[in-house]
Amino acid sequence: MKVVNFGSLNIDHVYAVDHFCRAGETIHTKSYAQNAGGKGLNQSIAVARSGQKLYHAGLLGTEGARLAELLSDSGVDLRYLKHTQIPQGHAIIQVEPSGQNCIFTYGGSNMAVTPEDIDEVFSHFDAGDYLLMQNEMSNLTYMLRAAVQRGLRVVLNVSPISEEILRVDLSGVDWLVVNEIECARMAGCEDPQEGYETLKQRYPELGILLTLGSAGSVSWKDGVELRQCAYPVKAVDTTGAGDTYMGYFVGCLAQGMDRQTAMQYASMASAISVTRPGAAVSIPTMDEVRAAVEAL
Repeated sequence: MKVVNFGSLNIDHVYAVDHFCRAGETIHTKSYAQNAGGKGLNQSIAVARSGQKLYHAGLLGTEGARLAELLSDSGVDLRYLKHTQIPQGHAIIQVEPSGQNCIFTYGGSNMAVTPEDIDEVFSHFDAGDYLLMQNEMSNLTYMLRAAVQRGLRVVLNVSPISEEILRVDLSGVDWLVVNEIECARMAGCEDPQEGYETLKQRYPELGILLTLGSAGSVSWKDGVELRQCAYPVKAVDTTGAGDTYMGYFVGCLAQGMDRQTAMQYASMASAISVTRPGAAVSIPTMDEVRAAVEAL
């Protein structure tokens, strides 16, 4: 079984602030850092650090050499990563003292993926292989349809939520990964719990992984619901926490672990990651996660 992530790559520009900048306001920042990021990159590194071999597919733009180096150093296979002269995608991230963040992104090279690029990558994978997707790539609807037709196990993270993703047919998706806000919007309602129940009824074959912040997480598949607590830690930076969770969850499943164990390891990995600044650089190794779980 193979795991491929057709994912976004970003350069993160991170600013520490006293509070999020409001309309018409100019504020001083406490510090600035430039990190590797993008939901695709974060999730690829999380899968690789969980101990599962992963292939990363996508487009590497100008200024992206550092991103490729980090992926490679983390054990990610880059044979399906193409180079382009389009500027690299990037994100502007504000981080408050509480660790909460506010993010906006520029797609750049991530939004230049063509149907031909998708078909070429998928030709190397077979039914039953895992595909990770996020809503930071172009031609997402085509990618999803092509993956389902090929029999890939699609794990779709709808973040960042958009009008396009709200219209996507989720039939054939193996796992939908959402937070509370995304769950409600995907179902067309206001309440996350109502959205969760609506999606279960609308797509009975769909696995749902719902992250609930400090309340932990819940998953639903094949009529079985499982819950996992969040491990209390002092948060320094929550950027990439959801990506760490998703990557570890998929990586653990691909290694043959049961769903409850996958959720436990994913929760611990996410908890460790928020105690460190940055996104990709904060993702722990499986040795760290396993030691923390065994110490409970």
